[in-house]
Amino acid sequence: MLEIYTSTIRYGGPDRLDVTVKSAGELGRAFAPAWDIVRGYQEGRISEEEYARRYRRMMLGSFKTNRAAWERVAAMDRVVLCCYCRPGAFCHRRLLAEYLVRAAQALGKEAAYRGEIAQ
Repeated sequence: MLEIYTSTIRYGGPDRLDVTVKSAGELGRAFAPAWDIVRGYQEGRISEEEYARRYRRMMLGSFKTNRAAWERVAAMDRVVLCCYCRPGAFCHRRLLAEYLVRAAQALGKEAAYRGEIAQ
């Protein structure tokens, strides 16, 4: 079963997955939001609802075009999704955790979001 956690970018465990547009590695890039979404939200041009809608659309596309990345994460025992947002702030890492639970189930795997790991 895949256990999914979220944390800030400072988390340094072996199960860390950077999912930011700024610094994600190859695997994490499949889950990173686009710069226009990030900047639009940071600059107040798009709402949380619009951000979530656009990010969801991106992740639906990613599931189709980057299926191997989704399968790779679904096959893990534990992953900690990391980004630069403060704990408790609106953030794509929690949205992604929910999407990963659903994607893992669609791939025939069990998954659960276990919450935020404090740093």
